Amino acid sequence: MNSMATKGLGRAPRNSAWRLAIVLLAANVSGEASPASSNTTAPAPLTLGPGARYVSMGSSFAAGPGVSNPADTSADRCRRSIDNYAHQFARRRQLALVDVACSGATTAHVLGRWNELAPQIAAVTPDTALVTVTVGGNDVGLVRSLMAYSCAAQPMPPLETPGGTCPSPALPHESDWRALEASLDGIASAVRSRAPGARLVFVQYTQMLPARGSCPVIPIRPADVAVLKGVQHRLALVTARVAWRWHAAIVDPRETGVPHDPCAAIPWANGFPVTGGPAFFPFHPNLAGMTAIAARLDRIVH
Repeated sequence: MNSMATKGLGRAPRNSAWRLAIVLLAANVSGEASPASSNTTAPAPLTLGPGARYVSMGSSFAAGPGVSNPADTSADRCRRSIDNYAHQFARRRQLALVDVACSGATTAHVLGRWNELAPQIAAVTPDTALVTVTVGGNDVGLVRSLMAYSCAAQPMPPLETPGGTCPSPALPHESDWRALEASLDGIASAVRSRAPGARLVFVQYTQMLPARGSCPVIPIRPADVAVLKGVQHRLALVTARVAWRWHAAIVDPRETGVPHDPCAAIPWANGFPVTGGPAFFPFHPNLAGMTAIAARLDRIVH
């Protein structure tokens, strides 16, 4: 895993993970998703043995920026890691992985082009036996808002923050939630249409905030913590509702009975870099989180 020391109060080194995270968030573009189909029939699944085609789609929470070495340096802007949950699970089962997850992606980028990138859904072919999806957080500004509130709590913005100012929060409106659910329905519909026999699994976002209180790596005011917890909770509910409609499975790394938020003894996600500590990709799954998700996939996908 790439590691860079954080120097000075609230400062980060050149080319830091913090700067890259902000740049990726700023790269999001809007787009409309296809409407969902009413066809929710679950056909007989394809064989999921060694060599079966597995497509991983989604945002940075699937791609795994900073988790370990890049999976493909030619696709560096997507920041896919060789140890994201898809790669780990594919190695366990000897699957033929097609990883098209991309940091900064929204549901619009799963269903449509993103500049030079083809729609992620295009990777799903009739012989695809498994599709996993982790997306939606960028549609409702979850990580951007986590970073914005954390940045604002520093005595000064991190040195490499673009423009020298903290990003503004991007809390969702009701119209954003309606659009997200329609887009997730559109993704599920497209998967069912393109690969009727594929298993479809929605992987929820890792827990980003503690159940109670806070800690140095979550430098966010209690009132804002409550708001952001509400955003992540609703994101999970919307995703689960879509999964239920389309007979898809759910992997939820929050449902363990043991806290694994950034403040926990064994965190599955990063918080915000603290002075004098190691640098990392803020508010994203770490290696332990990706490994836990891969293990859960191994238990439920047959």
